[in-house]
Amino acid sequence: MTERHPSSDRARRAEPADGDRLPPARFAYDRHTWKEIAHLLANLPMSLLGFVYVVTMLFTGAGLTVTVVGFPLLAAGLMGARQLGKLERARARALLGVRVDEPSPIRLRGSRNGFFAQLWLMLKDPVGWRTVLYDFIRLPWGVLTFAITLASLFVLWPVLPFIARGLANADRAMVRGLLSPSDELERRIAELESDRGVVVDTAAADLRRIERDLHDGAQARLVNLAMGLGLAKEKLLEDPDFAASMIAEAHGEVKLALQELRDLARGIHPAVLTDRGLDAALSSVATRCTVPVKVTVDLDGRPAAAIEGIAYFTVSELLQNVSKHSGARTASVEVWRTDDRLLLQVWDDGHGGARLDGGTGMRGLADRLGAVDGLFVIDSPPGGPTTVTAELPWRDREPERG
Repeated sequence: MTERHPSSDRARRAEPADGDRLPPARFAYDRHTWKEIAHLLANLPMSLLGFVYVVTMLFTGAGLTVTVVGFPLLAAGLMGARQLGKLERARARALLGVRVDEPSPIRLRGSRNGFFAQLWLMLKDPVGWRTVLYDFIRLPWGVLTFAITLASLFVLWPVLPFIARGLANADRAMVRGLLSPSDELERRIAELESDRGVVVDTAAADLRRIERDLHDGAQARLVNLAMGLGLAKEKLLEDPDFAASMIAEAHGEVKLALQELRDLARGIHPAVLTDRGLDAALSSVATRCTVPVKVTVDLDGRPAAAIEGIAYFTVSELLQNVSKHSGARTASVEVWRTDDRLLLQVWDDGHGGARLDGGTGMRGLADRLGAVDGLFVIDSPPGGPTTVTAELPWRDREPERG
């Protein structure tokens, strides 16, 4: 069972979707032909709707630009054009099998931008203007395709599947050319905006965990330590033996508090990772695993600190899963670099069955990797073994400033 995190497979999505692979046209009426005929007959009412809206919006908005309401009206018209484009993409998906991504929304960010800044963002929206162009040129095409298709239904019935395919292919080209996101950069912006939310949520969760650990752990011990030392101070002259026992107990509390602070610091960013890199840090993590772990790190340098930290915590959490859930007898960790990617693989001979939605934190790991344009793949058939492969972008480490 192999599971690939869907949001992080972006560099490998060049293949066309299954819906775009249509059987060749033939002298027969299959479901694809009937859908194309329905689309072509619907072109006339849809093109009339779009043309009337665009002409009304352009003439009204442009004519009123000499007043205070002209530009806001034009901006509102462009936002409405976006909705018409969304409707046309849905129609193309349903009837033509065209798989096009939805363009990224306009990010107005509420009160962070003033009214005029938001207005300017809407007025220069390329998606809205391309939809306006699409609706403007569609009227003659809608009339033509409607007339040809309707006439062919009664006159050219045997060859209508070929006619419908040719006209529908022109529609597919228009949709892809004018209604799809303008380029890969726009799609990446939308993905990165989504990933930014994941990063913010992850950071907030980490801060809450640190706060909880400090409050329930080291802070509580230090409060008890202060109270114990205060009591020992009061009893120092009256009952030296009791005071000595209180000091000894406080000494033990100090050791426990220091250990908890060390564990907490290791959970934030371990010193061994900063000082000695992934090889030493992962070897240290492996010693805490309940099964023997072989660690192999083949790197000719150190990646950027952020990438190094993500790689460390990914392996750390995967080895915790090996200890708690896998039932494995042995495990291994391999880390290497291929071109501009850092790859790591954690393997164990446990009972398998690991999944992204299995409740073992795999989804959180996958989201964290996806947020930095990484890749996360689980291969864990029932009965094992389990292999988890993670891939991160390699960024060179900046030299330290003295």
